[in-house]
Amino acid sequence: MKKYRAILVGNGTMGKRHRSRFEAVGVEFSSVVESESELSNAFKDGENFNVANSSVDFAVIASPATTHYKYAKFFLTRKIPVFVEKPLATTAAEARELADLAESQGVTLFVAQSECFNPIFLNFRTHFARELTTATVQQNLNVSLEFRREHKFSERCRDVNVALDLLIHDVGLFLTLFRYENVRVASGEISKDGDQASLVLNAAEENANVQACFYVNRSSNTDVRELSAKIAGALGTATVPVFEYSVSLARYSQNGDVEHVPDSLDNEHKFFLKLLAGACGDWGRRLSTTAADAVGIVSKCL
Repeated sequence: MKKYRAILVGNGTMGKRHRSRFEAVGVEFSSVVESESELSNAFKDGENFNVANSSVDFAVIASPATTHYKYAKFFLTRKIPVFVEKPLATTAAEARELADLAESQGVTLFVAQSECFNPIFLNFRTHFARELTTATVQQNLNVSLEFRREHKFSERCRDVNVALDLLIHDVGLFLTLFRYENVRVASGEISKDGDQASLVLNAAEENANVQACFYVNRSSNTDVRELSAKIAGALGTATVPVFEYSVSLARYSQNGDVEHVPDSLDNEHKFFLKLLAGACGDWGRRLSTTAADAVGIVSKCL
């Protein structure tokens, strides 16, 4: 593999995680910065990277969510590939601007919505897609999905509300199952303290009516990351179950604590490096567009 050099913006919890995993596969970090002034000082005349008189191959942005837009734009305008933590931006307009900028510049923009690379979800998606494809030969098919994500209070990610913090994960998963163009927001609500949110999405597929219900809570007394799906077809006047499945997207220890699923982060890093090497280009562009679409959807319930 090519020896890549990178710059890290934001050295908090996620910044350290991303850095350690990239370094484990041979990526060298030329610089770690924590502010705009530090970033500006790392560039000579605002254009040329000036760390050890060498260029960087990509930037990792793991700063607070409210800064993602300005940092991502800084690098994309200089045609430097970007690996940025979710959310891509905090408004639909800014998220779309970044996705369009990456496309016009011909540069990779990758949003680290790690659940999309969770092996548990990938297995679920494979089975769900197969069952849905088989079932759509029937008429009047009803598909329902429920996403539930809760965890106890944490000081992390408090610069944005729960929709941009947690709901963005599950909306991103939904958009890997159904095309954004077919999705409509039925309802959305967020609590006054910004720690709980609910959302209902409808999607029209061939011979199928799809409804997805989302609930997130980041000030809960429990930790849950569940996804369930039901597919039912009509047989005369009766409703016939076709597929019913529920899965936890997290693993738990015997005392109930969440156990990290390292494959999720490792998988997204491997995919990003493939994008840099020129592989999977169409998938890469689709993922950046999906990340912008997800911001657009969750912003409707803010």
